[in-house]
Amino acid sequence: MTVLDYADPAFQSDPHPAYAHLRQVAPVHRARLPSGVEAWLVTRYEDARQALTDPRLSKKTAFAVGSSRTATRSPSVSNVLSHHMLAADPPDHTRLRRLVSAAFTARRIEALRPRIQEISRDLLDALEGVDEADLIDTYAFPLPIQVICELLGVPAADRDAFRAWSGIIVAGSQSGDRLQPAVRDMSAYILALLDERRGTPGDDLLSGLIGVSDAGDRLTEAELSSMVFLLLIAGHETTVNLIGNGAYLLLRDRARWRELGADPALLPTAVEEFLRFEGPVETATFRVATEPLTLGGARIAAGDPVMVVLLSANRDDTRFPDAGVLRLDRTQNPHLAFGHGIHYCLGAPLARLEAQIAFSDLLARHPGLRLAVPAEDVRWRPGMLLRGLEQLPVHLR
Repeated sequence: MTVLDYADPAFQSDPHPAYAHLRQVAPVHRARLPSGVEAWLVTRYEDARQALTDPRLSKKTAFAVGSSRTATRSPSVSNVLSHHMLAADPPDHTRLRRLVSAAFTARRIEALRPRIQEISRDLLDALEGVDEADLIDTYAFPLPIQVICELLGVPAADRDAFRAWSGIIVAGSQSGDRLQPAVRDMSAYILALLDERRGTPGDDLLSGLIGVSDAGDRLTEAELSSMVFLLLIAGHETTVNLIGNGAYLLLRDRARWRELGADPALLPTAVEEFLRFEGPVETATFRVATEPLTLGGARIAAGDPVMVVLLSANRDDTRFPDAGVLRLDRTQNPHLAFGHGIHYCLGAPLARLEAQIAFSDLLARHPGLRLAVPAEDVRWRPGMLLRGLEQLPVHLR
């Protein structure tokens, strides 16, 4: 059994060699996770696609197993966390996704473009005259968190507290004693926010969801609070990492930065390549087999947890030519960074739009941007769910 140390800074800095080894010798391999749970890691592309769509691998059962093994979750907290669409199977998943999908259509997302551009430019205006800054703290984080807060109707003044809770929660068991207070505080915040919006509804997604629930469309209070939790975290964490990881990839080899600056038409394919090469989500949330099955030659028993390593699948050289090379002009790029199947990320169009605007504005305003520390000294966030930087110190001038 393999034990991958997701808390080891050396592994976090570059997990790709370990994943490449597993793809070669044991593509579906049993491992012990940081929480102590034993699970099958799926590391190859084709196996990953199969696992992400196999109805015998349940998300609802997986979350129930995870909750029962995590002593930090009280019953009231579990209600806030466990009734969203990412922890549901059909038909519940179908119903929950339908309730929010209208807010994330391509047309609705494109209508947000002027506001996203305004937020981006305001953030860059605030950096005028500044020589050195943390690009995560000053740009990659505040851009998507302001967008999702405005979309949902969450006060922007609360974003710093929310950022702290979110970072602790997504790190999971590696957050230690900080996990339970963070989950408790965020749960209380969401419930208070729902009460406030009921009293003073607005023209926002949160008020709309409350209206749907109160109109009797079978959206329970637990489902409502869980949905808000999911949209708040998923609505910004992925994009923070997409912008941060992409900027890091360009700046550690400034030939890539100059290449993209000289040809802005590459932006759409470049963003897709950032998603493939150093994606913002390392592993999909785990599933549990509801019956015995065979995956990648491994025999998985009923009740076994399964985790799809998206970061590894996207570097599979049997699917991607020159998989270990960052190619900004890669056009055939069916990566799995946003998942696959019925749980494909609902916010993918929004993340793509935010990233394209972010890089377009950043390249135009700061063509001389460069790292303020050696590339090997940047620190990656702990945890096995997300793949992102803690900080990205840069020189702006």
